[in-house]
Amino acid sequence: MSKTTKRKHVAREVLEDFVTLTGNQQIVKVTAGRGNNLHEVQTASGETFLASMPTKFRKIVWIKRGDFVITEPIDEGDKVKAEIIHILYKHQIKQLKRDNLWPLEFECDQDATTADGLQRRNDAHGSGSDTSEDNDDLFVNTNRPVLTYEESSSDSSSTVEN
Repeated sequence: MSKTTKRKHVAREVLEDFVTLTGNQQIVKVTAGRGNNLHEVQTASGETFLASMPTKFRKIVWIKRGDFVITEPIDEGDKVKAEIIHILYKHQIKQLKRDNLWPLEFECDQDATTADGLQRRNDAHGSGSDTSEDNDDLFVNTNRPVLTYEESSSDSSSTVEN
């Protein structure tokens, strides 16, 4: 199988397949990237450990802080305790919630992340503009702070006495 064909199949698997938990797999939240395809993850119970990204996902799928993944524990290694099996996207998370497989501890995290993103989006577009409806589908870069400039009406003219 060529590299391009493999990439296409892996991308389709990640984006379109609906997953269920089997055996000792668990849903975890990515808290930080530690480099060298290692990610710090947190379980629903609050335990943090390192998880490795398998080679089939490397340079094909990227994950960031706050994403949810399914991991499977590995026996070897002291620091790396799990391997990422599947990366979860919005439609897959909705399916897991419908199947009652989603941990309740992550429910408030998901809602807070969504509400924070919507608040930033509304602040960036302005609350009363008519074009905000047209721009709702535009990408908002959350890595940059939203700058607001205020104009002051007072002049800063000062008189200097001799």
